[in-house]
Amino acid sequence: MNFFDNLIQHDKELLVYLNGLGNENWDSFWMFITTPINWTPLFLLFFYLIFKTFGWKKGLIFIIITVIMVGFSDQLTVFIKDLFGRLRPNRDTELRDIIRLLKDNKSFSFVSGHATTSTAVSLLMYLTLKKYYKYIILFFIWPVLFAYSRIYIGVHFPIDVIVGALLGILIGYLFYQLSLKLLAKVDTEKIMAK
Repeated sequence: MNFFDNLIQHDKELLVYLNGLGNENWDSFWMFITTPINWTPLFLLFFYLIFKTFGWKKGLIFIIITVIMVGFSDQLTVFIKDLFGRLRPNRDTELRDIIRLLKDNKSFSFVSGHATTSTAVSLLMYLTLKKYYKYIILFFIWPVLFAYSRIYIGVHFPIDVIVGALLGILIGYLFYQLSLKLLAKVDTEKIMAK
């Protein structure tokens, strides 16, 4: 067995273990966690803190950058999924009868869009707001719960969410650098207008 096959086998074993920790008492909680619309209060908090910190003009520019980043992240993960074509656990004939399945997704598995995008957004918000607010690091609770929920419900492997989170860190950092440049331009225009 080569390194890649060995890695995939360990990934499947870890999925079976983590997924097997679930029970019916927690199913509704994790189904709630895995549904993006249920995180709307967190998104509204992001918007509130951005506008409170930077005002309407810079805040709006930052929100537009964030929306573009989310779209980019989503399309990149779809491209990667189609490129690798890894079946989701709920579609894997070796696993589907031995794991707990709470959702039936038909698209490919690698990488997790949930993990990628939530990590990217959390990192972008953290880097942008950390010098203004003390407990901003708590934003990272979101991608951790969000990513684990995908394993719990049986639609992603651990490698999907780990690589997705790493990709999210890269995307979040790149868009943070972009936001610094664009928001600095707004400050320069203000100074020149005086």
